[in-house]
Amino acid sequence: MAAGRGAGLLRPPRSSGRATFLELFFDLAFVVALTRVSQRFAGLSDDTGWALVTGFGRTLLLFLALWLIWSHTAWITSRYEPERPIIQAVVVGTMFAGLVMAVTLPRAVEERALPFTAAYLLVMVVRPLVVAAALRGHPRRLVPFRLAAWSAASAPLWLAGALGPDHLRLPLWVAALAVDYLAWALGWPLPWLGASAVGRWRIAGTHLADRYQQIVLVALGESILVIGVVFSGTNYSAQRAAAFAFAFATSALLWRIYFHRAGLLLAEAFGRAGMPGRLGAASERTHLLIVFSVLVTAVGYELVIDDPFGPPRPGWLLFVVGGPVLFLAGRMRLEYEIFGRAPRSQMIGLAALLLLTPAMVHGTPMVGLSVVTGVLALVALLDALRNRGRPLEISAPPVGREAPGETDSEA
Repeated sequence: MAAGRGAGLLRPPRSSGRATFLELFFDLAFVVALTRVSQRFAGLSDDTGWALVTGFGRTLLLFLALWLIWSHTAWITSRYEPERPIIQAVVVGTMFAGLVMAVTLPRAVEERALPFTAAYLLVMVVRPLVVAAALRGHPRRLVPFRLAAWSAASAPLWLAGALGPDHLRLPLWVAALAVDYLAWALGWPLPWLGASAVGRWRIAGTHLADRYQQIVLVALGESILVIGVVFSGTNYSAQRAAAFAFAFATSALLWRIYFHRAGLLLAEAFGRAGMPGRLGAASERTHLLIVFSVLVTAVGYELVIDDPFGPPRPGWLLFVVGGPVLFLAGRMRLEYEIFGRAPRSQMIGLAALLLLTPAMVHGTPMVGLSVVTGVLALVALLDALRNRGRPLEISAPPVGREAPGETDSEA
């Protein structure tokens, strides 16, 4: 009987694959969070050497903590019915915690470490216990219990980093985040219970695909916000107007390259995958890379619009060129997940950026951004020429193929 009451929380087989308005509302908190990540990255533009490396590492760590919160929430609403009041309460509570993390993020590795940590642990430890209690006697309750147990194990590292000496904060948080990500990859194994492989979970695959597409659009929207805010806040000039135009063109090309064929067919690929959980786990890592690359690229926009023909600095090249390089690498991985092939156009674009980078070291930021825009335009043109006149392909995901006998009692 308890299992029956808990089963009412699960997504029915024929539930809508579209995200709810609450989930779109939830993403608004992450618009703020991603903007704060970009601001931290932009503050590194004048750093060099070890200061640049450590500053980049600190901000990357904060982004990975935010991503874990967002991706866990996407999986929750893909496994449980988001219209149920308890799930809606979980999403709203997570949104508040995400907003706390966002407002503390600019100084989260400094004096605001404790509120950032408290908000993160509230989601990672308390939220799964709430879901487990709502599931009552259903077998799936063991999955959130596992997550809570592993998060409780990493919590002392997070708290020690927040409360301890400043010089120990980064290594302690790196260790804590590594535990959280490793636990997810391993299925949160526990003694006597074993692991619960994420790849064998029953999920609403089309819903998860929808959420991944939406977070890419959120990241692209954040880049447009950066372009508008930076250009409106500086003195107008022909050089800055040109940088503004190239930055917008670059964002538009990133959108085009992502959604051309593979990004557009993501939901269909989940529907065709025998094990959508396995494809979802792989696609989660791919979209982590893509979203991060868009954020890094947006920092490059800010640097170029602010000073288009300023002196060469190591920091700007990391963002102006490094972001698109990561994007093309992530997009190539997505192409493989959807079609099982390596995209030639993106390989050409990636090779071109890597080969041209040494020549851009001594150039101005505007030259670097214009080269990046040209390379991305070439990739988009090659994609269009390859598929001109051809019908939309059928996805053939190699990642989510089902092997005989693969079941999970907690799925």
